[in-house]
Amino acid sequence: MNSFFLAFIGLPALEIFLLIKIGGKIGALNTVSLIFLTAIIGIYFAKLQGIKTIQTGMVNLYQNKIPIYEMISGASIAIAAMLLIIPGFFTDIIGFLILIPYTRNLLISFFIKKNKIKTKDNEDNTLDGEIIEDKKDEL
Repeated sequence: MNSFFLAFIGLPALEIFLLIKIGGKIGALNTVSLIFLTAIIGIYFAKLQGIKTIQTGMVNLYQNKIPIYEMISGASIAIAAMLLIIPGFFTDIIGFLILIPYTRNLLISFFIKKNKIKTKDNEDNTLDGEIIEDKKDEL
């Protein structure tokens, strides 16, 4: 329930607070222009990063490798593009951080390590089995 509250109440409140503070410093028209400019620049860079990710994924496919990193990276680029479209400075900062390949690699490796810790407990509960077909004479 806390993450739901944070996402749907806290994030817009933070965005409105930042818009008011920055708008008070640089003016309303400049603030709106900056919001549109960051959205346009962010979408452009998201497109470039997406094309680069598709190209490296195709290279991996040609080499008969599974492009797992490229799939995760493509999903994170789509999330970054969505964050950049949403008007606000906090979401723009998070979106730009996800678009930077170095910080994206850090985030992906963090989430992979976090999920590997959870799956180690489940590996001990694996049962090996064998299927034996018992053929009986049918009349």
